[in-house]
Amino acid sequence: MATILVVEDNLANMKLAALLLRNAGHQVLAAADAESGLAAARAERPGLILMDLQLPGMDGLAATALLKADPATAAIPVIALTALAMKDDRARSLAAGCDGYIAKPLRYRELYALIDALLGARST
Repeated sequence: MATILVVEDNLANMKLAALLLRNAGHQVLAAADAESGLAAARAERPGLILMDLQLPGMDGLAATALLKADPATAAIPVIALTALAMKDDRARSLAAGCDGYIAKPLRYRELYALIDALLGARST
């Protein structure tokens, strides 16, 4: 399975994401803000990143754009996570470079299917 970085400032959401990912056999790295998420992505090179869009300081879209602009991290798939599932959020997420989009609360089947699709697409 993969190492997955979860960038999430809400402790309850972080615990849920980590539990779901570990139950699926993944290793989990955690970051509570965009800056530490960027540092972890550059240092650890995870197989995939779950990026909360609403973070303190730099938001998840800005962080994703930085990751996608850096040749060292550009190939890492990023799934946007948001509690504010507004009509334009999906389009803005994809425009910023996100490879997928999931509205909170997390639904494990949707999460697993998207992770499998992105990780499978990478290995082929």
